[in-house]
Amino acid sequence: MIKTNKNGFSLVEIMIVVLVVGLLASIAGTNFINGRRTAQRNACISNLRQIHGAIQAWVVDTGAASNATFTTADICSDYLKTWPKEGTADYPVPADVSQMPTCPNSAIHTDHKL
Repeated sequence: MIKTNKNGFSLVEIMIVVLVVGLLASIAGTNFINGRRTAQRNACISNLRQIHGAIQAWVVDTGAASNATFTTADICSDYLKTWPKEGTADYPVPADVSQMPTCPNSAIHTDHKL
């Protein structure tokens, strides 16, 4: 009598494992992309708040008018360490102190607002 020893997995079992792993990877990838997008949005909004707060502190400290203009040097000297960036793009300087800061990529990221 000849004994055959069948060790290993069949092709069907391996295909099922690959299918399950692929399904889990697609779910994880989608969640990763959504989490990354949310983190970028929150970071941008945080930068907008910091810019706005620094401008308002500068207005109070200098007694500037409600339509005064300023430069990044005015704000960065005492109120911000550096002018924030989103990626490689600098945040635009508002026209005057009454304007809200905007996202440098506001055409793409319409939900990045204070």
